[in-house]
Amino acid sequence: MLYSGEFGERIIGNIINYSTFCTSCAEACTYCKEGKYGFADRIKGFFKLPAPSLLPALIEDSAGEYLPKEIPDADIAIVSEIHTDLLLELPLILKDSGSRIKAIIVPQESSAPIARLQIEEVCAREGIEITFQKPFCDLQPQNDLPLIKGFVEEFKIGRPDVKVEVDRRGRIAHVDVLRSAPCGSTWFVAKQLAGVEVKNAQELYDRISESHHSYPCTASMDKDREIGDTILHKAGYLIRATVEEELKTRNI
Repeated sequence: MLYSGEFGERIIGNIINYSTFCTSCAEACTYCKEGKYGFADRIKGFFKLPAPSLLPALIEDSAGEYLPKEIPDADIAIVSEIHTDLLLELPLILKDSGSRIKAIIVPQESSAPIARLQIEEVCAREGIEITFQKPFCDLQPQNDLPLIKGFVEEFKIGRPDVKVEVDRRGRIAHVDVLRSAPCGSTWFVAKQLAGVEVKNAQELYDRISESHHSYPCTASMDKDREIGDTILHKAGYLIRATVEEELKTRNI
C-alpha cells in the first residue's frame, strides 16, 4: 500500500481490523467486527508518501526519490492519493525493482485530476492489471482482472453486499455484512438499520444516509464532473442500492 492521506490509513485499519479501529458507536459499541476477519499477515508493506501539495507540480526524472527504495514482493499494490507523476512512473519502477506486483488498485476519493489514460497504457504494455474506482466502494469482481477479482473475493471489500433479516413485524432484525466498503463503513450502517420498518422507504433511506454520513467517510464532498455528483453521495447511494436489492431479491 502506497498512500498519502487519511483514506489510505482507513483502508489499512479496516484490513487489519484492530480492536480500536472503528470508534463510531462510541460507548454503544458491541464489537460487531471483533474476530470476524483480520489480514495483518497479508500486508507486505505500507508506505506513507508526501502529499501531492507538498511536492513539485511536475516530477519528471526524479520519481524514484519520492517512492520507496525497496518495494517488497506482493500480488497487488493499492495506491491512494499520491502525486500523478509518481503514479505514472510506478509501473516502470515496479518492473525495474524486480517486484512481482501484477495489479494496481487506484481508489479515487477526490475529484483531483489524474492521468488515467496514460497510466492505463503503461500498465497494459507492462502486463499489469489496473483499476480506478470512484469511489473505492464501487469495486466489483471482474473476470478480465483476475488478481483484483481474487482480492475482492478473499478480503471481502469493495462494493457492499449484505444479508438482511426481517422480523414478523416487518422490521429489520439484523444485517450481516458479506462484503464491506474498504473504509469499513458498511459495518456501521448495518448496525444502525436494526429496528427500521422495511416498508417505510423514507425511514430506510434516511437511516442509511444518516449513518453513512456519521461514519468518518473520507470521500470528497466536491461535485465531481465525471459522476455528476459528489463522491461521498455516490458512496451513500451504493450502500442504499445494496440494501434495496437484498430486500427486493427476498421479496420483502
